[in-house]
Formats: sequence, C-alpha cells, structure tokens
Amino acid sequence: MIEVENLTRKFGDLTAVDAVTFRVEEGEVFGFLGSNGAEKTTTVRMLAA
Repeated sequence: MIEVENLTRKFGDLTAVDAVTFRVEEGEVFGFLGSNGAEKTTTVRMLAA
C-alpha cells in the first residue's frame, strides 16, 4: 500500500506540489495524469527518495 498525505514541495516562493493526498491499495493500478509542467515527475521523485 502507498499512502500519501499533504505532500508538498517548494522551490523558493514557488509551490510545485501542493498538499497532494492519495492512497493506493495492494493490487490496484494507479495512473498519475496531468498536463506538462504539472509536477508529476517531481511528485514521483519525492515518493521514490
């Protein structure tokens, strides 16, 4: 299971990831969609660190 609550990332005055919350249960397939520049990669890198 993956559980994320209020994940936030700031670069100076810019809030790149703002209070992201989600839960993925074992066996579920989860898609992370968004437009270019929506900070999908930043969020995934934060989860993988």
